Amino acid sequence: MSTPPGEYYTDERWQNWLDRIENEGIDPEDEDSARLLLNLQDDAAIAVAKILTDYDDGELDEEAALSELSGVREIVLDEIEMDDEETLMLIDGVQTSLVCVFYAAEEYTAEGVADEATVTDYVGAAADAEAEEDLDAALGYCVQAGTRVIDGDELPMEVVEDLEYGLVSEWVNGLDSLQTALSDPEVVEEDDE
Repeated sequence: MSTPPGEYYTDERWQNWLDRIENEGIDPEDEDSARLLLNLQDDAAIAVAKILTDYDDGELDEEAALSELSGVREIVLDEIEMDDEETLMLIDGVQTSLVCVFYAAEEYTAEGVADEATVTDYVGAAADAEAEEDLDAALGYCVQAGTRVIDGDELPMEVVEDLEYGLVSEWVNGLDSLQTALSDPEVVEEDDE
């Protein structure tokens, strides 16, 4: 059964996560805190995965799918008001990871699958571009890798682990969440306390 338009992800859902994170306080060294941030990221990735699945199943046409993706992107990437600078920085990291997820989903929907290289090759090219400070190219390669992940290609964990910390590693982290969401699109419960 498809999700009603505009219901793949809501402002309220995102805000509930933010409230919970703000109320509980985040310590990046604490496993539960780290899991809460990952759940925030995975929850948004699941919404994207559901839109892509409905698109692939013919329940959404290209225009509707792009509109839904845009709606979720606006919610998730909107500027956040929060007093705690460290928490804000951690949530910004989640938003950064999800940037590539949205671009890859939109590229897949509008243009199809990038077919000139493997996921590993695209990620390698992205890392090389980042090393040369060409961030537009780096994002482009990550997006192309993302279209292949959406199409069912595996994002190898060793590729993820070999990346230097930076934007490419953040973007690939988002693609990893998307890959998980596509293989197991179960809703992350926001109140599993």
